Amino acid sequence: MLTISEGTGEFYQHYPKVPTIVTTSVKGKDNAMAVAWHSAISFKPPLYGVSISPKRFTYQLILESKEFGINFVPFEAAELIASVGGSKGGDIDKFRRFGMAKTNPLKTGVPILKDAYAAYECKLTDNITYGDHVWVVGEILAVHFAEETFTSKGIIDLGKISPVLYLGAEVYAAMDKESMRLLDREVYGKR
Repeated sequence: MLTISEGTGEFYQHYPKVPTIVTTSVKGKDNAMAVAWHSAISFKPPLYGVSISPKRFTYQLILESKEFGINFVPFEAAELIASVGGSKGGDIDKFRRFGMAKTNPLKTGVPILKDAYAAYECKLTDNITYGDHVWVVGEILAVHFAEETFTSKGIIDLGKISPVLYLGAEVYAAMDKESMRLLDREVYGKR
């Protein structure tokens, strides 16, 4: 039986999520923040959205630079995600403090994390306030990915890499290959 609550609290029931590290750069100042609320929005054009508090330093840098990066890192980087998410970019250089290595972007000036198994370079196209967060939307201009960690169909290979899952309340978990199941729409949609 489901428990009913009159208040929402921090409503972690929709987790787990794959957290990302959002990167920005303005006038040589690189910054990064951890984000669990994000999503693909459209294939044509390729749009990606991120929910960010307008109080965040990263949000101000995105507005100024008009671009941002989305970096997907493996479970081994869970401590990095927690460290980046628990510190303020206006106070410290997160790249130096946490030893984050970068690779060169292709179409923007945003830092791409060397340890990411996939990353998107995005040009800001919109930002809309919803409650206490802003939905920041970017057009994906370039995709970086470690080809060896994906199948020929472009699906992450859990035998080669384990994405980190954020369960809420600062709890992280890993995925494994044994938990993967193929449920083909052609089969299951016709039942």
